[in-house]
Amino acid sequence: MSELPGRTEVLVVGAGPVGLAVAASLAGHGHDVTVVERQAAGANTSRAAVVHARTLEMLERIGVSKRLAGLGIQARQFSIRDGDRELVPVRFDRLPTEYPYTLMVPQNITEQVLLERLEELGGRVHRPYVATGVSQTADGAEVALDSGGVIKAQYVVAADGMNSAIRDLAGLGHDGDDALSLSFALADVRVDGGLPGDEVLLFFSTPGMLVVAPLPNGSFRLVAEVDDAPEQPDVAYAQRLLNTRGPRRTTVRVTEVIWGSRFRIHERVADQYRAGRVLLAGDAAHTHSPAGGQGMNLGLRDAVTLGDALSVALREGREDKLDEYAAGSRAEAMHVVALAHRLTRLATAPPAVRPLRNVALRLLALVPAFRRGLAEQLSAIGHR
Repeated sequence: MSELPGRTEVLVVGAGPVGLAVAASLAGHGHDVTVVERQAAGANTSRAAVVHARTLEMLERIGVSKRLAGLGIQARQFSIRDGDRELVPVRFDRLPTEYPYTLMVPQNITEQVLLERLEELGGRVHRPYVATGVSQTADGAEVALDSGGVIKAQYVVAADGMNSAIRDLAGLGHDGDDALSLSFALADVRVDGGLPGDEVLLFFSTPGMLVVAPLPNGSFRLVAEVDDAPEQPDVAYAQRLLNTRGPRRTTVRVTEVIWGSRFRIHERVADQYRAGRVLLAGDAAHTHSPAGGQGMNLGLRDAVTLGDALSVALREGREDKLDEYAAGSRAEAMHVVALAHRLTRLATAPPAVRPLRNVALRLLALVPAFRRGLAEQLSAIGHR
């Protein structure tokens, strides 16, 4: 365990992408920030793998966008298909942005880049520490740790994920508490031929949906909605998903499963993002379907906005920017959760409805404004 300071301007609980980005933002503004994390080492799995254009624009403020862009695959197109038939082509390369693509980069690489940036700015992550209590005074907050230590801070940021202890200890509840009854299998696989290395594909097939996305190490991320996902999908399972839901004319042979898991979908947004000196960011504030790859992106945008708002509060004693963050970021979360919900419902329509849905999508795709609108929604350029 690393030696902890007893006092800091801002304590960030959680060193995932969101916690690291908040801390890097604050360190960049010249503030004293302390990060504590319960895991002994960084998570090495690649859960989130998409960074969208608007997120990259905002990450410029902490100086990591160019570095990230150089480490991922710049997918300029997203294609919704039924087998080999394209239903909706979505072009990112026509968006009015310096980042006209979806960046495919595994979460562990994103975390590494953010951690390196934080360390360049003089910050560090203290591990493993678990926050066990939080109490507030007029001019700050105290967080108790499992080690017996206490850290006094002017503000505390809860970036400790979906099951956030700080959120619950601070009494920041959830609006609704429903897990959607959808189960997903996830597998990172190596394949022989048949899949484009620079395009994200979403197959709307009769057996169910399948996302196929290229990763920078030459592997592909498969995400499929299934009734009963295995804990560890194997080669045969991944092969079956591609055979029944993926391309038909080309044969794609799965040679290896690098990593796999399963998850259920929760849809929740915290009632409030702020209780006095405690603020929520990322999955502690909102969780939803992975459709459209919005989760980590929304969290990273929270982080940059919150870092700027905290800097104003610390320098000028003005808290109006914190209230603006709490209201504005919650409103954006409600919008994104609704988008992810619609995409999920569309992707997981009942089997009898699927052929009709596909016909309707092909007709809609003939309308340029529909295609452009979808690209703007997914990239979050529309949220500027």
